[in-house]
Amino acid sequence: MHTVRITTRNARFQQWHALLANRTKRQRGGEFLVQGVRPLTLAVEHGWPLTALLHPAGRRLTDWARSLLEAPEVPGDRVAMAPELLAELSEREEGDAELVAVARMPDDDLSRIPVGPSFLGVLFDRPTSPGNIGTLIRSADAFGADGLVVTGHAADVYDPKSVRASTGSLFSLPAVRIPSPRDLDAWLRHHDITLVGTDEAGDDLLHDTDLTGPTLLLIGNETTGLSNAWRDRSHRTARIPMHGAASSLNAANAATAVLYEAARQRHMAARTGAA
Repeated sequence: MHTVRITTRNARFQQWHALLANRTKRQRGGEFLVQGVRPLTLAVEHGWPLTALLHPAGRRLTDWARSLLEAPEVPGDRVAMAPELLAELSEREEGDAELVAVARMPDDDLSRIPVGPSFLGVLFDRPTSPGNIGTLIRSADAFGADGLVVTGHAADVYDPKSVRASTGSLFSLPAVRIPSPRDLDAWLRHHDITLVGTDEAGDDLLHDTDLTGPTLLLIGNETTGLSNAWRDRSHRTARIPMHGAASSLNAANAATAVLYEAARQRHMAARTGAA
């Protein structure tokens, strides 16, 4: 398999380096960087289109790295890069980085999210932290959700901080970005889904809220909570019982608690139905 060599900060390196911090460049190019063993492994397992696999020139590689580089079914150019340049793209110390991938972004198409009788989805309204997006993707994947919708003026799903925080779940759970609530309205009209808004002043306690049917959980912005547009679209609102001095939880942590409760209720309903 042909290998390209990059030893200087040429145009191609500069293009990839821009993907680290420049959201506009990521969006225009339709590409983002994948760093780390687990995220890259899951990207390959789930068949994500890779355009390049970058590895340090002249360094001995692990069996894992060699197997990916030598696998004909794994797409993308093979690029042997000067180790100090690869360290910049991996955002790790020189010598720690073994592989970095350049991946294509999928379309922001709601049809990527499957909707069935047991649908469970999460909507994150105007998140400001890419780390929170990645953490929520990881939790949604862990508790059996079908997809994530990120709406409004928000942090980027494909920011390296989000990709890392998802620990690879980004590649197994569909995450779709939409500009405004109106962009979801048509999709909702085709599906019988209950919208449950989460709020510290919600009408019902979380454990008293039925989450067993097709449900879209609405999680608000880290500072201001749900926008009025999503609050108005909610069929009901729920609050997490709080104790101690804390008045609220981090948005991703709150979403994790709600996802756990949805998974718990569904497990109990399945056991009762099977009894």
